[in-house]
Amino acid sequence: MAVLITGGAGYIGSHTCVELLEAGYEIIVLDNYKNSHPEALKRVSQITGRSFKVYLGDLMNEDLLEKVFIENDIDAVIHFAGLKAVGESVQNPLKYYECNILGTVKLCNVMKKYNVKNLVFSSSATVYGVPDRIPISEDSSLRAMNPYGRTKQMIEEILRDLYVSDQDWSIALLRYFNPIGAHESGLIGEAPNGIPNNLMPYITQVAVGKLKELTIFGNIYPTKDGTGVRDYIHVVDLAKGHLKALEKVSMSTGVEAYNLGTGKGYSVFEIVAAFEKASNIKIPYKISEPRKGDIAISYGDPSKAKRELGWEAEKEIEDMCRDSWRWQSRNPNGYSVDREILSN
Repeated sequence: MAVLITGGAGYIGSHTCVELLEAGYEIIVLDNYKNSHPEALKRVSQITGRSFKVYLGDLMNEDLLEKVFIENDIDAVIHFAGLKAVGESVQNPLKYYECNILGTVKLCNVMKKYNVKNLVFSSSATVYGVPDRIPISEDSSLRAMNPYGRTKQMIEEILRDLYVSDQDWSIALLRYFNPIGAHESGLIGEAPNGIPNNLMPYITQVAVGKLKELTIFGNIYPTKDGTGVRDYIHVVDLAKGHLKALEKVSMSTGVEAYNLGTGKGYSVFEIVAAFEKASNIKIPYKISEPRKGDIAISYGDPSKAKRELGWEAEKEIEDMCRDSWRWQSRNPNGYSVDREILSN
């Protein structure tokens, strides 16, 4: 079975490539490397001992999309590609709406043309906004609070409408919570550009000496220690969730949403403490004002994924911290890719 992975060089995408290859799938990767690194795909091959086709480009290039589908007998698509920074989406919403939504529409048009109607979509728990209850289930209200989250919510609606128009489609909407960790080999992991937006790479870059201290946004939330509580999931568990979703869409039709998380909430201070224990490094920090739009508590109910996909997270917070530190300590500068080579 051949699977096209858009955004396959990214953090979650690269780990999913590993799991697919090790499960015997053929993969084809499409990525423009704007938020990722070609070195990650080389390391995917190193981990798995397998090679695969890679196309350089993005979903806005319909001619390239056509070429990918003409040259490969694709059975399904896992769609990761898109912009993902909440803050940037607030500053430049049109860029996000154009890239994420229009890119997905172009992808679906080409999929339809070549009769490929199995799709696993990388959505996000940001579609829930301020949750109406905790833990968050898939039937909770959808009310995304920023342009990034709204693009995910809108794409979900587009995909539902697509199924209504043609019930041969089979689509899984995977709503991620907070992926952290790295592959146990230490060869691939999270390598954000600039100052990280997410907690764990911020912590690891402080630990490795790239950043002076961790900024904790708010310690006055109504939680056990005043810091925000989130559902952190190991990226390898998350990647395995995509395999289970792929199996489901390959055997049925319809559109279903699934939470991928652990169902547990950890505060910022709890994550810092767990990381310090795993790395034996003290993390200096400062308290800053809460960020606009941040909520106090968010963790999911993953029971639907267990029931319908046969998937559940297996790794604990200790594993997440240990693997994050192994990756960062062995790769202090991420993939150390000279981006100039991409234009040559």
